[in-house]
Amino acid sequence: MTSVGDSFAWPFQDPSWFSKMVVQGLIFIIPIVGWIALTGWLVLTIDNYRAGRRELPPAGFHLERGVPLFVVLLAYGIVIAIPITILYTVGGAGHNGAVSALAGLINLALSLLFAFIAPSLILHTYRGGFNGGFDVNAVWETATANTSNTVIAGLLVYVARLVGGIGFLLCCVGALFTIPYSTAITAGIVTWYEGTLSGPGPMAQSAPPSAPPG
Repeated sequence: MTSVGDSFAWPFQDPSWFSKMVVQGLIFIIPIVGWIALTGWLVLTIDNYRAGRRELPPAGFHLERGVPLFVVLLAYGIVIAIPITILYTVGGAGHNGAVSALAGLINLALSLLFAFIAPSLILHTYRGGFNGGFDVNAVWETATANTSNTVIAGLLVYVARLVGGIGFLLCCVGALFTIPYSTAITAGIVTWYEGTLSGPGPMAQSAPPSAPPG
């Protein structure tokens, strides 16, 4: 992947892109299990893109590959949500507009912070599983090693999330396509981001072993 713009185009270079995305989108409807499956699909897409294959993985319940990244993202999301929830609760209970306004500012700041570290966080979890994702110092060091590329990747991951949400405006039916497409975009962004670092790093620890030759 030579350009971050390839992230938006590569999914459509798979001849079976439509069926793969829609089926994975249907699986995504299943609470929790479907979300983990989509996260596993993201990891498998990174596998393909890192190998130079412009193809999407088959749709399916990719739970084993998805659990580490799903849990890491969920944990970070909960940590970010705690102070915001407390401030909104205090502000609402006391009808305190200043506290509610402060909660809004903190919400914005934490959302931007999460977008900033998201590419590094996904990459570290992809490479090292739970240990890689929860190594906060390593995640932060990677994110700040080249802030310009991190900002670009983070903003595009945020754009990918917006693309995924567009489908819900079309009576939710469009989300069957836009959610998997945004996931494939994210896989491309992370692959490009890894390429901007000093070295490719190890493959994901949870990746299945390659078949012996012959």
